[in-house]
Amino acid sequence: MKLIKMLMVTASLLFAVVGHAETKLMTYILAATTSGSVKAVSASTKDKLTKAGFEVVGEYSPYPSANIIIVTNDELKANAAKSDFGAFGAAQRVTVTKVGNEVQVAFTNPVYMANIYRMKGDLKSVAAKLKKALGFKKEYGPDEGLTAAQLRDYQYKWLMPYFTDRLELKEFGNQQVALQQVEKALTSANKAGVKKVYRIDIPGKQETVFGVSMAGPGDIDCSGDKYIMDKIDFKKIKSTGHLPYEIVVSKGTAYALPAEFRIALSFPDLSMMGSNSFASIMCAPTAIQEALTTAVGGTYVEE
Repeated sequence: MKLIKMLMVTASLLFAVVGHAETKLMTYILAATTSGSVKAVSASTKDKLTKAGFEVVGEYSPYPSANIIIVTNDELKANAAKSDFGAFGAAQRVTVTKVGNEVQVAFTNPVYMANIYRMKGDLKSVAAKLKKALGFKKEYGPDEGLTAAQLRDYQYKWLMPYFTDRLELKEFGNQQVALQQVEKALTSANKAGVKKVYRIDIPGKQETVFGVSMAGPGDIDCSGDKYIMDKIDFKKIKSTGHLPYEIVVSKGTAYALPAEFRIALSFPDLSMMGSNSFASIMCAPTAIQEALTTAVGGTYVEE
C-alpha cells in the first residue's frame, strides 16, 4: 500500500509540474465590465489602484472612447533592476475602454509581460494585487495563449525580431545627458508627434523608461496610435493596453523595440494578410522607427 501511495503521489506531482509548464498565458486580463463614462470609471479605477499600493505615473486617452492608466510599484521596479533591459517591464497598463454602452476595465497581464520581456521574476504577486484591486473576469487576447517558454523566446514569424533585437535610436555618451535631452525632447513640441506619457527611473541602475504617445503627423501618419488601433484592435474585448509605446534609455543610449516585435507581443495571433492584419499596417514599423528616432534627436536612416 505504501508503494502504491508513493507512486500515486509521484504521478500527481509530475502531472502538476507538466500542467504548470504548459500553462497558456494571455496578454490581458479583463477585470470588470460596467457602465458610465470613461472619465468617471477612470477616476474610480485610479482610486482603487492607489489604495492597493500602486503609483499612477501617467495616463492618456489615445481616442475619446479609451483612457490608459500607467502604474508601477516597488516590486515592479525592483524586478526591472534585476533584469536585462528590465525597464520595458517596469510598468503595467490599466485601461478603461467604452464599447457601445459597456465600459471595459482591463490590464496587461504581469506574468505574460514578465516572460516576454525575459524578466527575472514572474510578477505573479503583482498580478494578484491587480486582480484584488480591480476584479477578475477572464484573461484574453489571442485565441490561444502562449507558454512561458514560448514567450521568453518569442518571435512572431521566421526572420522577425526577438526581444534582444532592439532599435538603437540615438547614442548620447552618458546617461545624464541622455535623460536631459530625451526628457526635453518628449515634453516639447516635436515634428514626430511623440509625447511623454510617463517616466520611471529604475533604482540602482542606469536605466529609465519613457512611455510615449504617438500622434503620427505629416508623412509619418502610420506611426499614430489611433491609426494603428483602428486597423488591428477589432475584437469585442479591446486590447487598449497595447499602448503606450516605450523608449528605454540605458547607459547613455536610447532604445526602442521594433514594431514587428512590440506590436506582435500585444497581438500575437494577428494574421499576416487580409483585413485587420499586419498587412493593413505594413507602413507602421518604418514609420514608428522614424518617429521615435526623430523624437529623441536621432537621425533616421532608411534601410
